[in-house]
Amino acid sequence: MEKHYLTPEGKTQLEEKLHLYKTVTRPDVIKRIGIAREFGDLSENSEYDAAKDEQAQIEAEITEMENILLNAEIIDKKKINSDVVSIGCKVKLYDEDFDEEVEYRISGSSESDPRNGIISNVSPVGKALIGHKKGENISVQTPGGVTSYKIVAIEI
Repeated sequence: MEKHYLTPEGKTQLEEKLHLYKTVTRPDVIKRIGIAREFGDLSENSEYDAAKDEQAQIEAEITEMENILLNAEIIDKKKINSDVVSIGCKVKLYDEDFDEEVEYRISGSSESDPRNGIISNVSPVGKALIGHKKGENISVQTPGGVTSYKIVAIEI
């Protein structure tokens, strides 16, 4: 089974979302399916088809969240070594191509949010950074081409 790295906050958020899906979202869809059945012929009932499709999507998401929680490894910030880039660290980089500093937090794939500077440990940049130290230069093959970075700082 694939390990899913989560911060304690990420685990709590996922547990809350799972609880919401099980106690509110799922029952709402089941209720809509029941109402749609009352419309008659199911073979031509678009409301029924849409509700069944939504139910399948919700059940898939519930299963995925349960699997993530079942295989979660919680990141203990007290055990993170700030000398080396690892999951849970915040990394300040100098982007040599754009002559600017960028900052990323390395997370597990379940919590990544690249638009907000949270990248996954399995993303091209995240994977390339893991295990490197402050002052090191790295080159990363990204979808946009090769990008070069210098590690400026590592924080917890």
